[in-house]
Amino acid sequence: MAVTDTLRGLYHLFADRKPGDLEVRLPKGRKTALWCEDGEPLVSKVRVVDEVKTGVAKSLELLGGLDRVVQPGDKVLVKPNFNSPDPFPGSTDLDFLRAVLELLMDAGAELVVGESAGGLWRPTRNTVAKLGATDVLEEMGVEFIAFDASETEWVEVPIEGDYLQSVTVPKAAYDADRLVYLPCMKTHQYARFTVSLKLSVGFMHPAERRALHMRNLEQKVAEINLVWQPDLIVMDGRKAFVSGGPERGELVEPGIIMASGDMVAVDVEALKILQSYQARNRLDGDPYDLPQIAMAMKHGLTAAEGAYKVVE
Repeated sequence: MAVTDTLRGLYHLFADRKPGDLEVRLPKGRKTALWCEDGEPLVSKVRVVDEVKTGVAKSLELLGGLDRVVQPGDKVLVKPNFNSPDPFPGSTDLDFLRAVLELLMDAGAELVVGESAGGLWRPTRNTVAKLGATDVLEEMGVEFIAFDASETEWVEVPIEGDYLQSVTVPKAAYDADRLVYLPCMKTHQYARFTVSLKLSVGFMHPAERRALHMRNLEQKVAEINLVWQPDLIVMDGRKAFVSGGPERGELVEPGIIMASGDMVAVDVEALKILQSYQARNRLDGDPYDLPQIAMAMKHGLTAAEGAYKVVE
């Protein structure tokens, strides 16, 4: 990272301030997975060798089809992982992003992509440009919203969690008809792992993200999702970090793309994959006992008390 970028990142990390007198909105209605079988959410798992778009399309077909979640004219906000300017799986792979966006466009969605990078990597537009995502989105005609930009409007959502009482989120995300999450699959040096539950951190106002990391990070990560839950998660597990993270770590290649409408189900299945590798991390034991998952379960952020079915 260049010295100027580092200084700029430090400024944003410590100087970003939340605006006052924010509009207060209630948490959005609880989502239950649109794709279930016998009351249990489905998680599709597809082996992918070369053709990314074919793998993504198959993962959605196994669930029952994209038309269950997206209708022509729906305003869909897609949330990738552009936390830092590091290559996949440190950040969302651009071929994967393009594949998902093309499928959503084919379904008639009105798309916008939104993200806020981590403190040292803000401003977000700088990080997104370094990754090459700006060019891809411009070529596709898809609008990008940098949540940390000065023109972003924010709303405050009271959630009354055990660790968080409210969360400040972008109005554009709150007002979207549908939310689609595109997490990577990887460990995290502070939060143990980062898949779909932790992807929601990118929605928090930057000033709130500083306090998030001071204590009880894993529990707070889960509680952010009390604001809303995504309609669809498509996880790129073709490559993964099994130690370190989030920006770099020990690399493995599971060669998998997964999709689901249930964050806990898809995260637990991802954890089982990460646990299958011999690596130095903090993922030992039952995935349901890990703090992120345990807190999500406590707050009912899943269907069927955590049971789910894998379709391949």
